[in-house]
Amino acid sequence: MTQRVELATVLDRFSVDEIVTAYAVAVDDGDWDAYRALFAPKGRADYRSAGGIEGDAAEVAAWLTRSLDLFAMRQHLIVNRRVRFGVLDQDTGDTAEVRADYINPMRFTGQDGDSTAPDLVCGGRYSFGLVRTEDGWRLRQVVVEEKWRRLPQPHRSPANP
Repeated sequence: MTQRVELATVLDRFSVDEIVTAYAVAVDDGDWDAYRALFAPKGRADYRSAGGIEGDAAEVAAWLTRSLDLFAMRQHLIVNRRVRFGVLDQDTGDTAEVRADYINPMRFTGQDGDSTAPDLVCGGRYSFGLVRTEDGWRLRQVVVEEKWRRLPQPHRSPANP
């Protein structure tokens, strides 16, 4: 590889990583305009393994708006990112796939007390399919594979002596 090709690959990797980070921030902040803007025109997302829906970016953003309104705090930590370029047949380097693990603590809206501990924590793996567009890299698909979920334990009062 020439240095120019290697530099282009590094720049693409940074751009793809930025899309994944922007995805997490948009969901956590409830910025659904930013969420929709991350997708290519025919981009789709599949949240069925986490009890959600599969659909285009607008449909999924509407579902996320309703579903995540239950949580005052949410934080997607997306780690162990593995990036591959040229994943589609006869590709010239304009597609990419990112497989990444996630952990997602969330706190229900309206909880009493001073605790900041999450009420629900889930984790799993994302598969992000990306395509280079005139506007830069965009999501063509997002698939969530939830692997585990932990709900809060019922609060137990100490036994009276």
